[in-house]
Amino acid sequence: MTFFQSEPEITPFYDPNISYEENCKSGPFGGFADGITYENKGEPQYDFLGHKVYLPFGIPAGPIPNANFCKGGFQKGFDIIMYKTVRTRPHPCNPFPNIVPVQTKEQLTLEEARKGLIMGNKFTNPIAITNSFGVPSLSPEEWIPDMKKAVELAGKGQILIATYLGTPGNGEEAFIQDWIDGAKMILETNAPIVELDLSCPNEGKSSLLCHDTERVVKIVKAIQPVFAPKKIPVLIKLSYFPSDKKLQDFIEKVSPYVAGFNAINTIAGNVRKEDGSQALPGEGRLLSGVCGAPIKWAGLDMVKRMAKIRETSQYKFIIIGTGGVTTPEDYKEYIKAGADAVMSATGAMWNTNLAKEIKETIL
Repeated sequence: MTFFQSEPEITPFYDPNISYEENCKSGPFGGFADGITYENKGEPQYDFLGHKVYLPFGIPAGPIPNANFCKGGFQKGFDIIMYKTVRTRPHPCNPFPNIVPVQTKEQLTLEEARKGLIMGNKFTNPIAITNSFGVPSLSPEEWIPDMKKAVELAGKGQILIATYLGTPGNGEEAFIQDWIDGAKMILETNAPIVELDLSCPNEGKSSLLCHDTERVVKIVKAIQPVFAPKKIPVLIKLSYFPSDKKLQDFIEKVSPYVAGFNAINTIAGNVRKEDGSQALPGEGRLLSGVCGAPIKWAGLDMVKRMAKIRETSQYKFIIIGTGGVTTPEDYKEYIKAGADAVMSATGAMWNTNLAKEIKETIL
């Protein structure tokens, strides 16, 4: 059954009209399944954390749940792909639906997000959605070999990044240990770079881990002995920081232990139907992450502010810009703002030729 149609009529590589489990089993769709491969020319020239890529552009953790999706992304010319966040234990996905369109202005401000949004009845251009998955994960016995396969699917000038998070347990010590255990599991996949997902609002919680600087410092210190001997760079995924002071404090305290930062994930907002009822079923799901074109301003703002901090900092870190990238012009804006690499989730989902379009304009 088709709940929401796209306008114009296109098929996203992740089908929002079927469950997460069905997508994982049968996907990807659209352009990621047509078998047409973008052919890069020449030699990869861009350096990304010691690895040469054709273009520092790709897809962040979120819409790429397994190796089959990774294969489709690499074939379409997305040279940096992040495997969807995994955990040390199985974790179910939130109930269907997980992606719905939202009605919003060209630019979604934090104030408007706090007031709440109304669910749309069609995916339109420029694309604006909310997503609520709850960071599902297969068991390590399943995702470790699949992620290892995904690492091997990266072609010349391409790279896969592993993304994971710790699951809260019985107290602070158990939580930190889960991050350590997850790091050891990531090592088994041979992933050359890892990202810590500290930015997801999709579990129905009002606070984000990336806004708890002291706890993040404990985590990055704890996992350093796992990744440092293997010289595996560690990235951190951030949400939006309204305060310049808190952002600077976070970066200054965390930078000694990581290679860079990726911002942003989404802007959290309460999403309802026209009649005022909760758009997404289930406890804790009134609040979900809004993404797509209307949040570009927030991603650009974070990149500019982080670049400014980097100019005066003793630490040298890379900046990945994410949020609202749907056109080649968006990619250029992020690079101009100070990003070393750029990523697109929602934009790439609905336009599987986005990497090709960007490369054709600048390479």
